[in-house]
Amino acid sequence: MSAAAVQASGLSVRLGAAHVLRGIDLSLPAGRWTAIVGPNGAGKTTLLKSLAHLLPHGGRVSLMGRESGHWPHRERARAMAWLGQNEGGGEDLLAQDVVMLGRLPHQPWLGAPSARDRAAVEGAMRQTQSWDWRERALGSLSGGERQRVLLARALAVQAPLLMMDEPLANLDPPHQSDWLRIVRAHVAAGGTVLSVLHELTMALHADELVVMAAGRVVHQGGTSDVATHEALARVFDGRVAVHSLAGQWIALPKTD
Repeated sequence: MSAAAVQASGLSVRLGAAHVLRGIDLSLPAGRWTAIVGPNGAGKTTLLKSLAHLLPHGGRVSLMGRESGHWPHRERARAMAWLGQNEGGGEDLLAQDVVMLGRLPHQPWLGAPSARDRAAVEGAMRQTQSWDWRERALGSLSGGERQRVLLARALAVQAPLLMMDEPLANLDPPHQSDWLRIVRAHVAAGGTVLSVLHELTMALHADELVVMAAGRVVHQGGTSDVATHEALARVFDGRVAVHSLAGQWIALPKTD
């Protein structure tokens, strides 16, 4: 059994008057890819942000066996890389400078990038096939190109834990396949991935699913487990079903 990379106990979040998360207990294994899925409004993004210590919350969260609030900021930034949904800002920055932001936790205050930093940036941009437009402004890129640059920024951190909220936004199918290859390589190297995905068939490539509804985790289990497939069908009101096709699990809408 893998050690836990992320744990939550009694996790709850209120946003204004809304009680978005309700007493969540969760343990996510290290060295694996866990995908969080569920209908709109289930609390998926709120859960991910809370686990990443980006939202105030009740209860306790620990990262790699250490309570998240006890991590020094820079140390936590080296251990966990974040890719958020619809991230803005830095429109005038060159793409390579955006990716270099991922190296800030490794640099001394006001220090210049090192050769290691530059190598990490180039490696991450080549992984996401964004190196060719490294000298273009972020604001000049298409949605898919921009997303690949932001993914490269997260990869440049070289953190053991990757947290990504809707990372496939604006990516066409070939680049979604590239993203899957990157995630699998990270896990094969001993890293951990936690992602929120709307694309259920892509989520079924993960090792485990966390299935949410109405601010609660209703199921956690392996993507091949019948109980996981049944939980998916329930939270989507029986409107999707999981099937096996050519050795892969796929989620299809039910039309009857």
